[in-house]
Amino acid sequence: MKQRIITGVIAGLGFMILLYLGAYWFAGLIVILSLIGFNEFLRMNGLTPYRITALFGYTGTACLTIPWNTLQLASVGSMDRMIWLFMFILLCATVVSKNKVTIDHVVMMFLGMVYVGIGFHYMIETRAMENGMFWTLLVFFCIWATDSGAYFTGSAIGKHPLWPTISPKKSIEGAAGGVVLSIIVAICFSLASPELLSWKQALLLGVIIAIVGQMGDLIQSAYKRVKGIKDTGAILPGHGGVLDRVDSWLIVFPVVHLLSLLPHT
Repeated sequence: MKQRIITGVIAGLGFMILLYLGAYWFAGLIVILSLIGFNEFLRMNGLTPYRITALFGYTGTACLTIPWNTLQLASVGSMDRMIWLFMFILLCATVVSKNKVTIDHVVMMFLGMVYVGIGFHYMIETRAMENGMFWTLLVFFCIWATDSGAYFTGSAIGKHPLWPTISPKKSIEGAAGGVVLSIIVAICFSLASPELLSWKQALLLGVIIAIVGQMGDLIQSAYKRVKGIKDTGAILPGHGGVLDRVDSWLIVFPVVHLLSLLPHT
């Protein structure tokens, strides 16, 4: 527990400092995390992380993570072009290797590239928005409030399993507690800056972030259960891997943008 607390404090402090600095500091951190996350995804799926095809996967992950629009290269680095290009490259690998690299391998690699790359991309996009610090903290605080609310409510009064075949310890009561605390945090942000966020928007964001965030957690629990592993990695002592820490982030940030829940710039 002591190691977990120390790691959490150091990692959390470093993360918040770079988030505050923003610009290339935060973007650089997120790109690094995306590459580590992709490496974890390869390893837990039994794929060699240092083959030439994996190199294309790392490159694709980084390219999807980088906010090309802020570099005035939006047409070159548009998301749909990047996704199609790297899909094509990975599919070609099956032909060039004469099926030594199988379609199953490249499909899994492509899934990891899109899942990790796009998830992290929208974290940078959020920070780069006008009032980006406000919106990024809002999303993060609602995610963390959901986790805390679900844990403490579930520990106190949880009786009915939420999804026992995927995550036996999670309860319906805990899930509801997570939603309630997420709403409270979002409302607090609205009260602090009503010119940026109305209470109705805060209510909607609080609910959606909580529901989608818990689904992101369940998604990772599902594939870790299939792979028979407890953690995706060991880079964070006491906390597991990068993907263990960002499972909700990777789903929530794209969703709030794709549903236009945050203001467009």
